[in-house]
Amino acid sequence: MKLQAGAWDRLLRVLVPLVILAGIILAAGTLEKEPMGPDTASVYVQATVTQVLEDHTGGEPFVGVQRVEATITSGQFAGRSCELENANSYQTGALCQEGTRVIAYVRQDAEGQIRGAVYNYDRTGMVYLLIGLFAVILLLIGGKKGAAALYALVFTFACVLCVYIPLLYIGTNGILAATVTAVLILAVSIYIINGWSVKSLCAVIGTTVGVMISGVIAMAVGGAASLSGYNSDYVEALLGMDARIDIGGLLYAGVLISSLGAVMDVSVSVVAAMQEIREKAPRLKATELFASGMRVGHDMMGTMSNTLILAYAGSATSVLLYTFGMPYLKIMGDNDIMIEILSGLCGTIGVILTVPIQAGITALVLQPKEKKKR
Repeated sequence: MKLQAGAWDRLLRVLVPLVILAGIILAAGTLEKEPMGPDTASVYVQATVTQVLEDHTGGEPFVGVQRVEATITSGQFAGRSCELENANSYQTGALCQEGTRVIAYVRQDAEGQIRGAVYNYDRTGMVYLLIGLFAVILLLIGGKKGAAALYALVFTFACVLCVYIPLLYIGTNGILAATVTAVLILAVSIYIINGWSVKSLCAVIGTTVGVMISGVIAMAVGGAASLSGYNSDYVEALLGMDARIDIGGLLYAGVLISSLGAVMDVSVSVVAAMQEIREKAPRLKATELFASGMRVGHDMMGTMSNTLILAYAGSATSVLLYTFGMPYLKIMGDNDIMIEILSGLCGTIGVILTVPIQAGITALVLQPKEKKKR
């Protein structure tokens, strides 16, 4: 039975990204990763507390220590019992009682005994439940478009883990790694959701230019302000690794990747609106079409800028609270605060500049056919 053109297109929009996805996952699997931390003999496992042997917490979270017995439920020691030390602190440990599920790091001594410590609560089940709820809601409300969006989201997540991070790990320049990842995510995501067309090509070009502008501005401002990846969190741990990581470029790569979603949203919306205008008014001049695209973009600038700034503010709530009442000059000299300001403003500038860039590219591509012939 022969497939119609529309059916072939839908089939290819599933199979082509699937082949690319399989390729990048297999390629990432060949990369040898260096274990993090000095204790490489320990392994992380899931466990369930069966008995509290000693309790010096008074039943209060974040204070005291415990010694518990637990049954390991995952990994090479699954089914075996062990004793775990539990430092009930803010960042690690858990307030344990019988039945508490935890993640622990354990090791086997020379006598075959398994000992270790509680790392934190086991939240994996809740994460999987939330992911399932998100997928169900997206499919129920979005229908076929929701399914395509979910597929594109899986592809995006795989690209970040299997392309972006490995490229950084082997020492690729941060901006180059982020640009390659962004273009791959853009091209395939737009193809999955909308198929391949002139509109898709315009959106990919406009978004790529927009995110690169964000990265270049971040590099220029960061260089002038003496900010780089060396001022970021976890730099000490990264410096201790043998991997050839371009630590200086990590900050700028992060700005580029974090602005990708907002820039893509603006680009696709402007292109879609301009294509609709072109179909309704095919004799519209390129300059008039550009002006229409700008008017559409003006309405999006404020909302998307707010979206990006609020996203950064939300992720930096603890930093913002920490600065409450802090002297102004101390705030302006704090690395973490300056990095958040740099990321938020450079990403927002990229979103704003994407509007005229995308409107200009789309107006040039969609100009009247008679004009093109002349």
